[in-house]
Amino acid sequence: MRSLLHWAALLLLVLLLHLADAWMKYNSYTATGRKRTDLRRKCPNVRAIRNFDLELMMGNWHVVQYYASTEELPEYACMRSNFAFSSEDQHITMNFSYIFAEDPLREKLQGNITWLIPDFGTPGHWMHTEDIYEGIYNTYVLDTDYHNWGLIMHCAEKKKHPRYLSALLLSRESTLGDNVVTFLREKLPRYDIDLSFMFAINQTSCEHLMESSKDDPLAYIVNEQQNAQDTFKVINKPDTN
Repeated sequence: MRSLLHWAALLLLVLLLHLADAWMKYNSYTATGRKRTDLRRKCPNVRAIRNFDLELMMGNWHVVQYYASTEELPEYACMRSNFAFSSEDQHITMNFSYIFAEDPLREKLQGNITWLIPDFGTPGHWMHTEDIYEGIYNTYVLDTDYHNWGLIMHCAEKKKHPRYLSALLLSRESTLGDNVVTFLREKLPRYDIDLSFMFAINQTSCEHLMESSKDDPLAYIVNEQQNAQDTFKVINKPDTN
């Protein structure tokens, strides 16, 4: 009996070591034993793009690479955004959608962010209207050619916490050439962004995603096929009889 327990414990130890090794290889920073160097208190000094044409920046974009100071592993796929400017309230709204890369249902999640332009002399600098941070939450358009690619960066400060910094590498199409990606990524380290945590976002098979039904929060439907709702339910409506 003792021998059996000994071998069971040894097998469990080997399994745990194997899992730990796989995780460390997946997380490049853990594998090398280094600590993150991008967790700062203050946001960097940033100059938004000059001669920026706000209208040309609006519309649909694919997020082909993504960085966030709070994330150490690639988590997302099919991330897309749409920018719109309202002449009535002078606000910019970004509606975005994404899925978690490991989600077997490929459920489409959605959200939005709203900005104001504090100075129309520099229209590439936006400030968030949401009051979740203590007055400092800026977005900058770092560079764009409007028709093919763009690069924007967000930074927020909160007392007694490291800054929150994120960057989106945008493309009008689902893919972007390697040379352009390299050109844009090289603009980020000057803002203390560690490119080890700038992850590619898979944009394949993103046209028919599952999303919550508007009339039934317990059902899911295939994106753009709402007329076939009952065919694609994963969880049935509760019986009301």
